[in-house]
Amino acid sequence: MKNTLGNALTLTLFGESHGPYIGAVLDGLAPGIDVDEADIRYALDMRRPSGKISTSRREADEFSVISGVFRGKTTGTPLCIIIKNENTVSSDYEYGPARPGHADYTAHVKYHGFEDFRGGGHFSGRITAAIVAVCAVVRSALKKKGILVGTHISSLCSIRDRGFTDFREDIELLYNRQFPTLMEEAEEQMRSAAERCANLGDSIGGVLETAIVGLPAGAGEPFFGTFEGEISKAIYAVPAVKSVSFGLGYDFANVFGSEANDELHYENGEVVFDKNNNGGVNGGITNGAPVIFKTVIKPTPSIFKPQNTVDFVKETNIVHTIRGRHDPMIIHRARAVVDALAAFTAADVLTVRYGDDYLYSE
Repeated sequence: MKNTLGNALTLTLFGESHGPYIGAVLDGLAPGIDVDEADIRYALDMRRPSGKISTSRREADEFSVISGVFRGKTTGTPLCIIIKNENTVSSDYEYGPARPGHADYTAHVKYHGFEDFRGGGHFSGRITAAIVAVCAVVRSALKKKGILVGTHISSLCSIRDRGFTDFREDIELLYNRQFPTLMEEAEEQMRSAAERCANLGDSIGGVLETAIVGLPAGAGEPFFGTFEGEISKAIYAVPAVKSVSFGLGYDFANVFGSEANDELHYENGEVVFDKNNNGGVNGGITNGAPVIFKTVIKPTPSIFKPQNTVDFVKETNIVHTIRGRHDPMIIHRARAVVDALAAFTAADVLTVRYGDDYLYSE
């Protein structure tokens, strides 16, 4: 099982949805980085479920920093954070029925029946809380270098939020919003759509848009370590992600080269791009413009409707209806995970480019 991501920085996950703890280890961090537990707590709050549009499983997300920190600073040794699982109802889960859209069947095939299936086990979105916790340290370190990361729900069904305008102001706005839209009216409409789906026993997906601003030009590799590739690899680890695209993305197929190209000029001695259709990356390397990418989050696969499936233990066809506590949509919670992994990847690529002490600020 592969549970480690990164190159100069590495992120390793462990734990299961209904196990006693989940956790993560960050290795390769420079010594002397500030670790503020309030930042970690706030990041976890952004991921936590709330209201009618989220699961009724409410975890306190009590965490412990068990290594890599002394007197509020990283020591340069592995940073490890663990989080308690407390609010579990394992009796809601049974082994055999393959829930459509879930990893039940593929996990059974790969792990020969030895996997922990309760709550989805190691495949559960619950594990992402550990990602959010450790990456809060990285995100704070990047902020001190002038690099900001922010994500909003760009669209959900036919409902649209506005795009980024003033990137730094918009990212600050999103950082202070529990529901990640740039317009309050978009939040109201999206919440209403999710509540209607919940009343029908169904679920809903959407598109996230992420901006990373303040990145220097020159980070990333031309072929097998492209900035887009490293970001995409990380984001595809988020449960329910089905597409990642940069800049114009699929719309590149519908424009001419004269429209797609980002013209550039010098302004006050700095290179400035007139447009940013390429999402801040050329040839796999950051060009200094904001990195912009979109992430498609599929509808939550746990829906309260009868569905055709198989029981792979009994080897029979069945009609199955799930039990338990599930989200009618997860996109508003997924933004915290996307932010975390975008920050981690940016820090990793920058550490490869500039060295182990890049994140350290006096």
